[in-house]
Amino acid sequence: MITKRKVAIGQAGGPTAVINASLIAFIEEAMKDFEVYGISNALQGLVENRIVHIDGPTFQIAEKFWNVPGAFLGSGRWSMTSEDFDRSIGHLRKHDIHYVVLIGGNGTMWACMELARIAEEAGYELHVIGIPKTVDNDLGVTDHTPGYASAARYVAASVRDIGQDLLSMRNFETVRIVETMGRNVGWLAAASALLKETNEQPPHLIYLPERPLRTEQFLTDVSKVINTIGYATVVISEGVCDEAGRLLSETALNGDAGPKVLGGSSQFLARQVNECLDLPARSEILGMNQRCSQLAISITDLNEAAMLGREAAILLRNGVCGSMLTLLREPNALGQYHCRISHCRFDEVVGHERRLPDEFIDSSGRGVTQPFKDWLRPLVGDDLQGYPQWRYS
Repeated sequence: MITKRKVAIGQAGGPTAVINASLIAFIEEAMKDFEVYGISNALQGLVENRIVHIDGPTFQIAEKFWNVPGAFLGSGRWSMTSEDFDRSIGHLRKHDIHYVVLIGGNGTMWACMELARIAEEAGYELHVIGIPKTVDNDLGVTDHTPGYASAARYVAASVRDIGQDLLSMRNFETVRIVETMGRNVGWLAAASALLKETNEQPPHLIYLPERPLRTEQFLTDVSKVINTIGYATVVISEGVCDEAGRLLSETALNGDAGPKVLGGSSQFLARQVNECLDLPARSEILGMNQRCSQLAISITDLNEAAMLGREAAILLRNGVCGSMLTLLREPNALGQYHCRISHCRFDEVVGHERRLPDEFIDSSGRGVTQPFKDWLRPLVGDDLQGYPQWRYS
């Protein structure tokens, strides 16, 4: 009887609505050639030797989570030290695991690269593959990342609906400032404009990390919209900075001593509108639903997440390692959307943040261009549409 090789897979960083599709598709394909192990809570689990065998009955349970948000194996954030890498390799050696797959974003791809490098220095044969995942869409080389399209769909629908509600309530409140995720890039905030077809439809202003924000100019922008339309739906990304490169706001998770995360810029700007323009303003933080709403899952996103998981197992079978999988958009003779799967070296993506390109940002810096909408539309799906325009007075 031939003994199967062993592979371990983990899910790292903030989960997405489709991360489990990558996991389950990988396990299903890998089981043909490998004995598959799951790493509980990814990097932390690797350090703490929480590596468990995924047998047939366990996989049958996992399959039920195909389109369920969150990470089936558990995820989380963990800063790896050199001692952590050494400890992880020691655990892999004990289990005789020579193949590791991690699903994650920028930090995870760095961990993949370092894990492979340190294993080689230690004389331990280890083949590492990365499957991309992030709602921020900030990984380089790939056209987009699984998780982004579903989050973008949620943002577009939410801003459409919040704007419609404000239109109805404009005799009571005048300004709503909607804050999106996205870290240091504007891909998610930009998605808020997908369903906007006229100047009067929301969002009326979008503030992206790719352009610095001056508070005085922001107040002028809002005043102009109010004078023209009578109310304003504003979108701001959590990672927007001022002209000095300082974040508008950060939030502590556990008091002043706790770790800080991006967020709170909408609240800061709402106060500015209240105090400087004497207008009623409300901040709306879209929050975790951006990355975990099952209702907003894009079918394209779900299918591509699964495709990448399946391809990761095929690459390992064929002896490919040291790479992150990518999606490359290609022209289609019929003008239809098409992406092919490829892969790139870890060092091509590690340390490089993919920002929203200038051609996707309009000349004012506070909106997006039609080429961006054309790029985004097939990812989100044609079924999500804007509302007819009408105003009762």
